[in-house]
Amino acid sequence: MNILKNEMRQGLKGLLLWGLIIGGTIVLCVALFPDLKKEFGDMVDAMADMGGFGAAFGMNQLNYGEITGFYGIYAGSMLGIGGIFFAAVLGTGILAKEEKEHTAEFLLTHPVTRTSAFFQKLAAMLVQILLMNGIVILLSLLSFRIIGETPEWKGVWLFHLAQMLMQTEIACICMGISAFLRKGSVSIGIGVAALLYFLGLFGNITEEAEKVKYITPYAYADAADILPDAALDGTLILFGMGYAFLGLAIGYVKYQRKDIY
Repeated sequence: MNILKNEMRQGLKGLLLWGLIIGGTIVLCVALFPDLKKEFGDMVDAMADMGGFGAAFGMNQLNYGEITGFYGIYAGSMLGIGGIFFAAVLGTGILAKEEKEHTAEFLLTHPVTRTSAFFQKLAAMLVQILLMNGIVILLSLLSFRIIGETPEWKGVWLFHLAQMLMQTEIACICMGISAFLRKGSVSIGIGVAALLYFLGLFGNITEEAEKVKYITPYAYADAADILPDAALDGTLILFGMGYAFLGLAIGYVKYQRKDIY
């Protein structure tokens, strides 16, 4: 039984919907840039001086009056929030849904091991994240073409790479959680994603919360930290991928021992 193919078929509509909504929203935001650019003037400095609120969303580090900074603020928010919720929903339901939909007996009576089922579901999850981001990137490129602006490409590509890594981390953690669930409640996954998101905002506001950056993936996926120097923080990414691996390892062990019915 090809579990990977079945998971991709079931998830196709969802990834298309998420990708089109997130990417479409980014297109609409970027389309406003030419008109807003004419009225920026002192507004750029005012937004940079918004204190904690501005720091939370990177307005103190990104130039709102240039397309790269503008894209970082808006795409960072739209893709940052939408992307992690997509990853959380996907990861939380990937294992638990078999019991929720009462298809576990049918699945496990076929000549397929739990190890194979686990890793085929993991592969399907990662491919869906990749495809969803592909849709968003294509629509983002279209938005630049529409307004005739050229961003600093290296920073933009690194930003999208970091976003995919962040989504992968959250999806893997939620997949680990999914192994402990029987109902596949997406609210738990969304709660985890929201907590990590607000931890990231909190870490941007105050230096006293600097250690938070070793917990939340937003520390390495924040456009405000990536775009100015067009660079990623390899240390924080290693921490994030470590959490992802730990989530998968715990989920794998639990799934092997779980009484599925």
